[in-house]
Amino acid sequence: MGYLYLLIAITGEVIGTTYLKSTNSFSELIPSIYVVIGYGTAFYFMMLAMKTLPVATTYSIWSGIGIAGVAVIGALKYKEIPDIPALLGMSLIILGIITVSYTHLTLPTKRI
Repeated sequence: MGYLYLLIAITGEVIGTTYLKSTNSFSELIPSIYVVIGYGTAFYFMMLAMKTLPVATTYSIWSGIGIAGVAVIGALKYKEIPDIPALLGMSLIILGIITVSYTHLTLPTKRI
């Protein structure tokens, strides 16, 4: 269930971040509502995910996939195409997410 909550949190964060540019310093009502609801959803469901997933795993997946998701949406919606170094950096982030996730799934975790 933790990964489902994490997926919802990532979706909320990507929606919130995508609409930040459209808020015009929070003077536009509809985009501002999307930002507040998006980030509210993101943090609420990330908190739920952390009940069953380690903090490092949760945050690395949330932030890394969020970065990649926002880059894709930015390219589609705002025509902000990432250059080669940005793509390389995002690839390394995704490799890091895979590494952290694989480690979490294969090694027993010790609760403090």
